[in-house]
Amino acid sequence: MVTTVRRRYGGNQAAAVIRVVADIVAAVIGLWILLYVLDANRGNDLVVFVQDSARWLAGWSHDLFDLEPGWFQVLINYGIAAVAYLFLGHLLAARVRRY
Repeated sequence: MVTTVRRRYGGNQAAAVIRVVADIVAAVIGLWILLYVLDANRGNDLVVFVQDSARWLAGWSHDLFDLEPGWFQVLINYGIAAVAYLFLGHLLAARVRRY
């Protein structure tokens, strides 16, 4: 496992951590989009936790556009945040890996 991580990330564990954190953040936001689109029970503790986490992580973009229908607004606004975290996280990891 360690050898695989070293080969994949050039032996730089900081780059690996940055990529994993960016992936987890994007996954949480993506999970909220999925739960919203599937109309998950908002009284469920897991759904509330995922919604609160995604809203905190995507606070800068969750009301960026005011679109109809509501699921499309959530998809676009939270999707922008997820893509931004993935892009910036992987870009930063690539820069860290070089040094």
